[in-house]
Amino acid sequence: MSVKVDSWGSRVGLILAMAGNAVGLGNFLRFPVQAVENGGGAFIIPYLVCFLVMGIPLLFIEWSSGRYGGKFGNHSTPYILDSMVKGRLLKYIGVFGIFTNIAIAAYYCYIESWTMSYVYHTLMGTFDGMSQANVAGFFDSYTDISKSTTGLPYEAVIFYIICLLLNTFILSKGIKGIEKVAKVGMPLLILFGVVLAVRGLTLGTSGASDIFPDANAWDGLNFLWTPQYDSILDLKVWMAAAGQIFFTLSVGMGTIHCYAAYIDSKDDIALNAVSAGFMNEFVEVVLGSLIVIPIAAGYLGLDWVIENAGFGMAFQTMPYLFQQWGPTLAVVAGVCWFGLLFFAGITSSLAMGTPWMGFMRDEFGWSKNKGAWSFGAMILILGLPTVIFFKEGVFDEYDYWAGTVSLVVFAMLETILFSWVFGMDKGWREITSGSDIKVPNIYKFIIKFITPVLLIIIFLGSVFKPLGNDWSGNISSLVAGNGWVLDNGSIIKMVMHAGIRDQIALATDPVVIEQLQDKILYLNLARLLLLALFMFISSLVYFAFLKRRREGRATL
Repeated sequence: MSVKVDSWGSRVGLILAMAGNAVGLGNFLRFPVQAVENGGGAFIIPYLVCFLVMGIPLLFIEWSSGRYGGKFGNHSTPYILDSMVKGRLLKYIGVFGIFTNIAIAAYYCYIESWTMSYVYHTLMGTFDGMSQANVAGFFDSYTDISKSTTGLPYEAVIFYIICLLLNTFILSKGIKGIEKVAKVGMPLLILFGVVLAVRGLTLGTSGASDIFPDANAWDGLNFLWTPQYDSILDLKVWMAAAGQIFFTLSVGMGTIHCYAAYIDSKDDIALNAVSAGFMNEFVEVVLGSLIVIPIAAGYLGLDWVIENAGFGMAFQTMPYLFQQWGPTLAVVAGVCWFGLLFFAGITSSLAMGTPWMGFMRDEFGWSKNKGAWSFGAMILILGLPTVIFFKEGVFDEYDYWAGTVSLVVFAMLETILFSWVFGMDKGWREITSGSDIKVPNIYKFIIKFITPVLLIIIFLGSVFKPLGNDWSGNISSLVAGNGWVLDNGSIIKMVMHAGIRDQIALATDPVVIEQLQDKILYLNLARLLLLALFMFISSLVYFAFLKRRREGRATL
């Protein structure tokens, strides 16, 4: 059965959709925290260098790979890679490009549903008069499905399902539906961000109180933007900066391949890739650094921010800070902040559905509607455990294996395939073909040598992460013959649940020990679900190969 293939309506729509794919919750929740935890201005220089030598090359690789595969009617990574590098097994590397999106969407939509819920609670005045401790406690209650903040049973589940239904409905409209959301969502996101950023810039010392008399928003800005050149020699900061690039650009996922596969073979990709990349950087580095940290420093002081910075600040601290602006402005600020996060989230989560839909359409003739609702069904099955067992760590387990390890592995493998198997000469022609800009020739060298080496280092760094993330100290220890001690956050230790087992060894309360043992059970079940998903997609790729071979379309 022949199924009509979607296409982008305009370059603006494409760039906004690509930027929406990259601009996600991590721009506003993860980047400021990473910057604070890695020395503020000490983080910016390595971050920008990694963007130029790893982020831009990966964007070039994924845009050009996607457009190349699209020439052969392929719109998902298994057969995009198959069209580039002949080899029966190599197409299975592309399984990561479908698996990662489904696995991440399963818990990403849960975060997205938090933003919907917080907009609702802001409008309802739930946070009025709450202390900082009460606002933080509200989040804990919300993520505990046995409790309710509205009187509705299983409130978190209800908002999750509503959010998932909205995503699925938009996906059922295909590329055109995603493009329409991007054209509305991205401008609103930037507008909301500018409103909050202006407040962050103008807050100054007006938020100081008797408890925090030294609070000054400018201290937060100075901390983030004052370069500390000694950080250039700190490998910990470089590893953190490189890791942030994956999260911020959505590379190593397969979504960019899929979007680019719908571009005409003569259309520019170099300028599109750079435009989407720099729009993301503007949102992250400019807007992302002007909201959470300055506003928090303006009321609570820089010392408090440095000590307490974390992912949860967006939900556990910001509603309290907005209350200091008065009842009307608190509502405006809350809607802007959580509305901003919602649009950042949905433009990314929509992108995650397209690789599955493209694959099922290309290989099995599924319609947009069937592809979208099957995607929604899988997300519901995989995602409910992250909602119901959030406290048991299932959410974090998904995030680690799908949202961290899988990204690095796929980006590393696709870069090696592009540069060394497909060939840099062919790859460079694909990058520059139809380009509206002159791509600096230095990038041909960077893509072939620098980027793969960086990705291999990042992967090995994840496997052998040193104790305390102290790279310099552990390298000195190794050179001195004192060995290399692995951190519990390394892949090797994570596989063994070393951190939890250490807690069990130190615990004396039988109840605590039982809870920790149960947690290991939940985490192992989460891993089994992820493994089952990977094997399921791999089997579909195999059946697609058999189908292609019967039809005379298969490659060896």
